[in-house]
Amino acid sequence: MEYEAEKEEFRIQTEKMGIKRKIHRGICWYPVEAGRSYYNSLNQLVVEITKRDKDETDEDIEHLFEYGKPIQFFQNEESPSYLPFSSTVSYADGDRMVVTLPSSQALIDLQNADHLGVQLYFDETSYKTMFHALDDAINAKNNRLADLRDIFAGQQTPQKRTFIPMSFPWLNKTQEEAVNEVLWAKDVEVVHGPPGTGKTTTLVEAIYETLHRETQVLVCAQSNMAVDWISEQLVDHGVPVLRIGNPSRVNDKMLSFTYERKFESHPDYPELWSIRKTIRQMKENRKRGENIHQKIARLRDRASEIEMAINAQLFDEARVIACTLVGSANKILFRQKFSTLFIDEAAQALEPACWIAIRKASRVILAGDHQQLPPTIKCYEAMRQGLGKTLMERIVENQPEAVTLLKVQYRMNDAIMQFSSDWFYHGQVESAPNVRHRSVLDWEHPIQWIDGYEILQEVNEELARQGADNEKLDIDFSEQFIGENHGRINKAEAELVLTTLKNYIEKIGKERFLRERFDVGIISPYKVQTQYLRQQIRKREEFRSFRQVISVNTVDGFQGQERDIILISLVRSNDNGQIGFLADLRRMNVAMTRARMKLIIFGNKETLQHHAFYHKLIKYVEDIEHSTE
Repeated sequence: MEYEAEKEEFRIQTEKMGIKRKIHRGICWYPVEAGRSYYNSLNQLVVEITKRDKDETDEDIEHLFEYGKPIQFFQNEESPSYLPFSSTVSYADGDRMVVTLPSSQALIDLQNADHLGVQLYFDETSYKTMFHALDDAINAKNNRLADLRDIFAGQQTPQKRTFIPMSFPWLNKTQEEAVNEVLWAKDVEVVHGPPGTGKTTTLVEAIYETLHRETQVLVCAQSNMAVDWISEQLVDHGVPVLRIGNPSRVNDKMLSFTYERKFESHPDYPELWSIRKTIRQMKENRKRGENIHQKIARLRDRASEIEMAINAQLFDEARVIACTLVGSANKILFRQKFSTLFIDEAAQALEPACWIAIRKASRVILAGDHQQLPPTIKCYEAMRQGLGKTLMERIVENQPEAVTLLKVQYRMNDAIMQFSSDWFYHGQVESAPNVRHRSVLDWEHPIQWIDGYEILQEVNEELARQGADNEKLDIDFSEQFIGENHGRINKAEAELVLTTLKNYIEKIGKERFLRERFDVGIISPYKVQTQYLRQQIRKREEFRSFRQVISVNTVDGFQGQERDIILISLVRSNDNGQIGFLADLRRMNVAMTRARMKLIIFGNKETLQHHAFYHKLIKYVEDIEHSTE
């Protein structure tokens, strides 16, 4: 169902959506220019594509082009005609990408095209890979895959090894317990890491210790960014990592442990390159009737021999193979098996994607938090019927004894953390002593709720008391709809957010704010609201000195990040208590737990308090605000 929904969405984008809207959605670049073309280290024909005529607002748009994504080129803006081939992103940076082409004819077509553009293409390959993996898992009999399937479903009990627990003085008690549980697990273990509890630190330690017992492990995550992050931490620990698939954060440190970079820096690579070049030249320059098949066949055999030798050495030297879940189906990993598979950010991974990598492993360690962001699913009915439930959630339900909760958080002031701990983690998460009372200003409430209508009412009541009824303010804090997608915006609330931030910076003192390098995050669940807020910050002179430390994004854009000060604009304000996807409380958990020292929530209490979560949250904040220090 999800496959069909995404296919249909792509059809609509292709046939009905204008170029400008595609650009703003991050799925299209126009106009672009085809630049240098060459054969890369994997003998693929690639071409560099750069954006032309960049617009000032381009900086606000987060494009969705990344390694492995299929794309399609088109020409002309008014009635686009698509070139007769699809390609794949090799890597993408801010305004430049490298694209793998299927043939030299495709390059000729590109170079001859006028008014060239590029857009994301429907990713059929990922779905096919997931379908195959599910078939393998369903049909598995009398093998390790069948055992793991039955254990995850709760039909068999996971087994543990028994040996004396190891001590890790640099970890806290629950982190130490989690690492030991990973080492003891024969089949499966879940490291459940609420916000700020050091999940990555724990996972890196668990991988490091596992490598004292095993020669090599496979480390995966749903997104390239998550794979990059864990890979970087492992490299910092001195672990040799081989990254399959190009990193999304392109820098020298990241590139140096990619398969491509290691492959082309191998001492035997120049010979391989020379043979491949010779084969290409022989094909291009061959005369009619000349029989060069045997020569080419001999050269190809030699090239394959060198390639296999380089591959064998690269895999022998690596202790960790790192890739996305879908990337684990890469032909480079064909027939590779691993004793242990680690899946990071497992709560954001679709279950079918997890099975792609699980086929290669004897035991599985999952790390993540199913109370934070869920996987992205486009088809509501597919989500309702179970696609939204991750493998991690199923294991937590079916095998609770295989789950270790990390219980000490190192990020937030205690008052910011406590509501999240009570609602999502049965009150089990506590604050480390050094962050418990952290704050920006002395004697301030670390968490506030600001309701535009309440402020308006207070101002107008004060004006009435002063006999200035004719000066009463009339500001509409209702939500509005933008475009056919029903993107929601609340401009009055956005203005209130910016005024509050300006006043708060002044209260801290501009010099102190810059000297101590406070950073600010403005979050809204609604993309249109974040775009409007970004635009306003860029326009306003009072924010000029602070633009570098203010970031505005959706909840998804802030996953895994933290800021000293967080302002959340909830947008929803209507007469019938409709809150839409604010009812996905996991997103709210992520938004609230990004703040280290100060959290300010903007929202219409009247609209939101009909929902039990928001009703309780509003009361929690009011109790803090009314308490005497």
